[in-house]
Amino acid sequence: MREIVILGSTGSIGVQALELVAANPDLFRVVGISAGSKNLPLLFEQARKFHVPIVGTTAIRSAWENLADGISVIDGESASTEIAAISCDIVLNGITGSIGLGPTLSALAAGNKVALANKESLVAGGPLVMAYGADRIIPVDSEHSALYQALLAGKRSEVKKFVITASGGAFRDRVDLDGVTLQEALSHPTWSMGPMVTINSATLMNKGLEIIEAHYLFDLPYSQIEAVIHPQSVVHSMVEFIDGSTIAQLSPPNMKGPIGYALSYPDRLKRSTTPVDWSRKQSWDFSPVDTTKYEAISLARMAGEQGSIATATLNAANESAVEAFISGRIEFSEITQIVKRTLETIDSRAESVRGDVRDLADVSSVEKNARMTASTHIEELAR
Repeated sequence: MREIVILGSTGSIGVQALELVAANPDLFRVVGISAGSKNLPLLFEQARKFHVPIVGTTAIRSAWENLADGISVIDGESASTEIAAISCDIVLNGITGSIGLGPTLSALAAGNKVALANKESLVAGGPLVMAYGADRIIPVDSEHSALYQALLAGKRSEVKKFVITASGGAFRDRVDLDGVTLQEALSHPTWSMGPMVTINSATLMNKGLEIIEAHYLFDLPYSQIEAVIHPQSVVHSMVEFIDGSTIAQLSPPNMKGPIGYALSYPDRLKRSTTPVDWSRKQSWDFSPVDTTKYEAISLARMAGEQGSIATATLNAANESAVEAFISGRIEFSEITQIVKRTLETIDSRAESVRGDVRDLADVSSVEKNARMTASTHIEELAR
């Protein structure tokens, strides 16, 4: 019986993980869950259904005390960080955004392994996370799970490059991105995800963040990590080796495969996802990324080469810009502009974005500076 903790249990990753637990009650026991304050009824329903002894939430006590039903609750902004430190076999971090970094570090410091779906942990604090060792982290993002699996086919020294696939998001077939509405940006053609990730997919910033994530997870130079458009989202990533062979991982677009792989590793979980139907005629397309249309990938590469201060700045500025678009303050096409201007503005001042963060406090300081700078540019565009 493997004991697991799930952070962000009411989100897409958390809900699917618990569905896998429900389907395999003899393999997993949930010893802790956490979530924000947006869906408390679901959080406590999950706790009761899976007999979870400890629950974490950012909600204040008055919001949940009548729902607790005798469950031990940790509340406040540090709830997920405390839940992550519960002794267990593996912590699944399904939190969205850089607020997931603290819980990731907390889990690792406590000696837990981490099934990492929170890519921002590596984007904002890559050196801090990887200081605990790559063997302590199993990636959950479908692209990085694919790389993780494909790398088993050869030696790391034999890798020529990674090829990470991108669906192309909501606007892969649209040339003019002026006047894009929020509803259009949230209409992903392949995946069902939260608003931040879906919009990041539409700008392809998500793929830029995944390139940074791959660099840290697998210690490969940015020059050897490529992204391509693959609308069908069946081939999740590929590893090209020095002999010219390429190993790809394939499955229909469903996150239960990577989640199940991470939770059960080194074993494979039976029927965690539906396989490709090889009896049906089908075709898969691949094309290069238009970096003029999708400048976010170039920005992410540039930030990655400069170090983790720049990537933390990039991520925080992007989160601020996406939030501004969701609230109707800026246009969709201005999201990437905000990120670019923020990086340029900070780098032109005394506090250069080059170099690496030193600790969690350093990350917080970098992010605060980035958000303040991004806010200034957002206000300028919103006038």
